[in-house]
Amino acid sequence: MSTGEPAPKKDEPSGVDLARVALRAAKEQARARGDAARQKKQARRGGGLRSGARADGRDPMALGAAINRLLTERGWETPAAVGGVMGRWPQIVGEDLAKHCVPQRYDEDERVLSVGCDSTAWATQLRLLAPTLVARLNEDLGHGTVRLIKVNGPGGPARRYGPLRAPGSTGPGDTYG
Repeated sequence: MSTGEPAPKKDEPSGVDLARVALRAAKEQARARGDAARQKKQARRGGGLRSGARADGRDPMALGAAINRLLTERGWETPAAVGGVMGRWPQIVGEDLAKHCVPQRYDEDERVLSVGCDSTAWATQLRLLAPTLVARLNEDLGHGTVRLIKVNGPGGPARRYGPLRAPGSTGPGDTYG
C-alpha cells in the first residue's frame, strides 16, 4: 500500500451494481414515456379503449365470475342471498314447517321477510319459532340481514255479495288470519 491509493470500501457500489441501478432507472423512464405516449394517442383517437395484449374489462370471463361481478357492481348481494334462502327454505326450517309455510317476499329497506302459512295453527307455530329463524337466517346471510319475520295466515274466502248477504257485511273475516 505504498502507492498511496486508498483501499476500496465495501459499502460503495461497484461498477456492476451501478450498471444495474442505471438500467432499472432507464426502464422506468421508458415505461413512463410509453404510458404518456399511449394516453396521448388514445386522446387523439377519441379516448376509446382498444383491445390489446393486456387484460382489460372487456375480456371473456367465466359465467360465474361475470354474474358475481354484476351482483357486486349493482349492489344485489343481499337480495341474491335472500333469494338463495328462499330456494333452500326446506333445509333451513325443516321439511314439516316448509310444507305448510312458504316465504313470499323480502323487503330490503325494512329487512323483513314475509312468510305465508296455509293454516292459523302453522302461522302460530311459525310466530313462536320466528326469533330462532331470524338468528339462523342472519347466521347464514350475515348479521342484520333479516330483522323480523312477518307471518301471514291464510286468506279468507272471497267476499261475495248475494241474496243471503247483508249490505256492508264483511262476512267471517275475523276467523281467518
